[in-house]
Amino acid sequence: MPSNYFSDITLTGSVTVVPEKIRTIEADLDLFGGNMRQIERLKKTLGLDQRRIAGASVTALDLCQQAAESLLASQALSSEALDGILFVTQTPDHSQPSNASLIHGKLGCKSDCAALDVNLGCSGYVYALWLAFSLIANGSSSKILVLAGDTLSRMVHPRDRAVAALFGDAGSATLVEKRVGAGHSWFRLGSDGRGSEALMVPAGGARMPCSSETALEQSDADGNVRTLENLHMQGSEVFNFSIEVVPREIEALLSDAECPIGSVDYFVLHQANRYIVQTVGKRLKVDLQRCPIASFEAFGNVSSASIPGALAYELKDRLLGPERQRLILSGFGVGLSWGSCLLDIEAMQSLKWEVYSEARK
Repeated sequence: MPSNYFSDITLTGSVTVVPEKIRTIEADLDLFGGNMRQIERLKKTLGLDQRRIAGASVTALDLCQQAAESLLASQALSSEALDGILFVTQTPDHSQPSNASLIHGKLGCKSDCAALDVNLGCSGYVYALWLAFSLIANGSSSKILVLAGDTLSRMVHPRDRAVAALFGDAGSATLVEKRVGAGHSWFRLGSDGRGSEALMVPAGGARMPCSSETALEQSDADGNVRTLENLHMQGSEVFNFSIEVVPREIEALLSDAECPIGSVDYFVLHQANRYIVQTVGKRLKVDLQRCPIASFEAFGNVSSASIPGALAYELKDRLLGPERQRLILSGFGVGLSWGSCLLDIEAMQSLKWEVYSEARK
């Protein structure tokens, strides 16, 4: 997709919410056959350390609702001021109605506030930002709430070494607003459905409803255990896709924007794992200090919430300050799909991460 250009639209605030429960990689020692040396290698190469796990009754909607309420309160903004809600998730409360409709009611939004879900994973945050910018640019809206969250820890089999120690849970809320003088933005999106099986939950939809057969455990050649109702990840295919497509797309975006790579302050990539983020950074030939990764080590791979989580966890002081920061945000994953944007951000009104309050339930 050719790059899309926008002006006078920006992110004015963002809150990421993570569950209280922490599970460390050391707690998964049995998963790796009691091999502590392998645990240490995974910590060193992939950055696996700990991840946040939602309680049994907590959903992505719950996490995003707290994030949204915290964001609106910090901005002293009524939910009635919102013109649209975009909810990115692949773990909705129900097949219907949409999470966006549910949270529209929970927040008490006005009836002419549009609400829709975006069924994407790790690229979804950038896709939803593009939709929000587009709605504002066409003059129909001035404030769009972007929610992004998943509870992927429930989608993985606890004995699948390929993914069990990787995924955490989180929810986020970001406010996109029209602001004169906000600067320029460019978006570039893409998909390759030929790689759809690289990241897939085979059962649970209309094509393959859940049944006693889909719940049967199966072991692969590497000894990983999963059912057809669990997330399947072809690690080598996902890795090759990430390190080949993402640098190329970021370079194309910068070319379209006529922006020297040296003028970008930070490259905030989907927090897939340390090795992927740093490999992309090396292929772009940028200082790895400009490629944040600490939020992955703190939260795990939290799908569509990983980019807002990284902004809040590592760049809070920069983005709340008066000096304009030029950022590349890039998400990539299930689909296969990818999206990158070049944004100028300054003086955000709120940016934080917080722990989910179980007392809300």
